[in-house]
Amino acid sequence: MTRDPSCVASRFQALCLPLPPDSRNPSPPGSCPSQRSSYLRKLGPASTCAVLSIHPDSRMGAPARVLPSLLLGLLLASSPGAPGANPGLVARITDQGLQYVAKEGLVALQSELHNIMLPDFTGDFKIKHVGRGHYEFHSLNIHSCELRSSALTPLPGQGLSLSISDSSIRVQGKWKVRKSFLRLHGSFDVHVKGITISVNLVLGSEPSGRPTVTASSCSTHIRDVEVDMSGDLGWLLNLFHNQIESKFQKILESKVCEMIQKSVTSDLQPYLQTLPVTTEIDSLAGIDYSLMEAPRAAAQMLDVMLKAEIFNRDHRSSVPFLAPIMSLPEEHTRMVYFAISDYVFNTASLVYHEAGYLNFSITDDVVPPTSNIRLTTKSFRAFVPRLEKRYPNMNLELQGRVVSAPVLNFSPGNLSLAPQMEIEGFVLLPNSARELIFQLGVTTNLSATLTFNTSKITGFLKPEKVQVELKESKVGLFNVELLEALLNYYILNTLYSEVNAKLASGFPLPLLKRIQLYDPVLQIHKDFLFLGANVQYLRG
Repeated sequence: MTRDPSCVASRFQALCLPLPPDSRNPSPPGSCPSQRSSYLRKLGPASTCAVLSIHPDSRMGAPARVLPSLLLGLLLASSPGAPGANPGLVARITDQGLQYVAKEGLVALQSELHNIMLPDFTGDFKIKHVGRGHYEFHSLNIHSCELRSSALTPLPGQGLSLSISDSSIRVQGKWKVRKSFLRLHGSFDVHVKGITISVNLVLGSEPSGRPTVTASSCSTHIRDVEVDMSGDLGWLLNLFHNQIESKFQKILESKVCEMIQKSVTSDLQPYLQTLPVTTEIDSLAGIDYSLMEAPRAAAQMLDVMLKAEIFNRDHRSSVPFLAPIMSLPEEHTRMVYFAISDYVFNTASLVYHEAGYLNFSITDDVVPPTSNIRLTTKSFRAFVPRLEKRYPNMNLELQGRVVSAPVLNFSPGNLSLAPQMEIEGFVLLPNSARELIFQLGVTTNLSATLTFNTSKITGFLKPEKVQVELKESKVGLFNVELLEALLNYYILNTLYSEVNAKLASGFPLPLLKRIQLYDPVLQIHKDFLFLGANVQYLRG
């Protein structure tokens, strides 16, 4: 498949393995980001670095697997998968993360409580020494509220339980009393103390794979009510306690739960629905972020199982291999963790390889004008002495392809990738026909530094040598060592500066609105990457 001339030029200069754009670097078709990690080290308080080594001596496998593209464009998203299938990504919220969510939820609920509308209380009274009359307590509004403590606890097999305690609400209102021709009026304050609220949240998933949340139960209890009346009318205060207080208490308890139910439906559920089921990577590929099942609540944690499969946007087909079972470590020092299986990267490799994305063709017209080496038989006589004699003053064409989709292997502390490529050299004959003259085998050994910061992945490629092997020559002796030196020169001086400029711009992580990550950590385990971070919610 012929590439854009500007991209093919850089490929000629490097003749490296062209890889698909990844989540760390949304490079357009034509860049050559290769990546592999041999160790990880923390770069600072808000970044984590991983170095990936790609070893040319490891063997490739089939079915095809992936290039390390899209390293973290996979966070926190959520169509149920096939029975028995394993997730490609697991997002784990620890107890520390759950309590942070509870704290932020408390702030949101405290604001919503001010919107509760309380009814008027009216009726007739008959009081000794006062007589008969009519009362009205009206214009009640919540003046202030203080929700002091909260906890979010997993309910295994169900979802989450939110509990709020040691809270209070102040209500202000006006009163009126009419007795015969006597009319009195004033104001009052109600201090509602010792409020406890308990809400059970059921977590699920739609057939489309989007997450759902419903409030299955809610209860509110008020321990004490204090009332202050203007006018110092003791009989009116007693009237409130005797005829109104219990009604007021029940209505307020009901209104609080009604507000919470409404907030879950109108605020929390739509917020979860912003998580994408599928996300576009580029014009060729997308990633399936759908939930494979309802989130799993366990002791002190919540696991969200995501499909995380890369697919061809034009014609999606089944993947001929399964995601591995991931044994997540018992880490609790961060609020969230993301276990990203090699399945994610290997499905990407399969998609890009089947689409021919990794193939390229180079002719002399796309070689930079400043290059001393041209794709002509005259220029190539230093590599193949007999070439110009047999084909004088003719142009050459190089065609490269990856033999099979590279397989990304994860092992503790290390990532390994062994892309193998074939390059065929053709002479372009005067009658426009092409004649094969040689075939090369090329393997690469690359390392990349990855930085995982508050909102995106950035990267930096470090040059390593390519190794060239002559597979076949129809024009006699071939100076492989000289050609290998030339290829390494171009990789060092041209390819890496271009790719690193793109990698420096990074790839933003698909986080929920107003969410930022900090204190990131990154580990490599068998079959998966394990990323941890704390979370900060930026209030609007």
